[in-house]
Amino acid sequence: MGHRNAKPPRVKQANIVMLGLDSAGKSTLLYKLRYKDVFLTTPTVGFNVDMIETGRDFTLTFWDVGGQEKMRQVWSSFLEGTDGLLYVVDSSDNRRLEESRREFELILKNESIRNVPVVVLANKQDLPGALNAEEITRRFKMKKYCSDRTWYVQPCCAITGEGLAEALQRVTTFAKQYSRSKESFTVLKE
Repeated sequence: MGHRNAKPPRVKQANIVMLGLDSAGKSTLLYKLRYKDVFLTTPTVGFNVDMIETGRDFTLTFWDVGGQEKMRQVWSSFLEGTDGLLYVVDSSDNRRLEESRREFELILKNESIRNVPVVVLANKQDLPGALNAEEITRRFKMKKYCSDRTWYVQPCCAITGEGLAEALQRVTTFAKQYSRSKESFTVLKE
């Protein structure tokens, strides 16, 4: 069976869904990531959409969805066709950690994001009592919930910008790999 052109297609853009409880710091993170190059903002009630170029001709579209309880019911409708999940956790909010973990677990059970790579941002590392990446990994049972996908926990601080470049790099790499595997899979099926 001769296979045509085995080189994976160049992926030009990927969709990233950003979820997390309200006040986990999602929008602040997005602003901070984007400040360097503001070229598209759509302030929307319920969610923000932002495009960030991460490297030559590669663009990530971030869907930053509100985390209030009434918004969480529509989270699943944003998961269709996504190439990566960015889940933001307020590492210093011990009181709501369990709630955040439950929501995370629910999202991962959604069929539309089976195998989709996950980056958990352990935000607010600057605050006293913030759990580090290892503790978030353990408390969120990452190894158990994400055994079927690529995942990473990145400590960060939206205010200082610490850890954000690494997070963006990680999300970009994961999304590219994932979109490529999707494309190759489509080619194989034809």
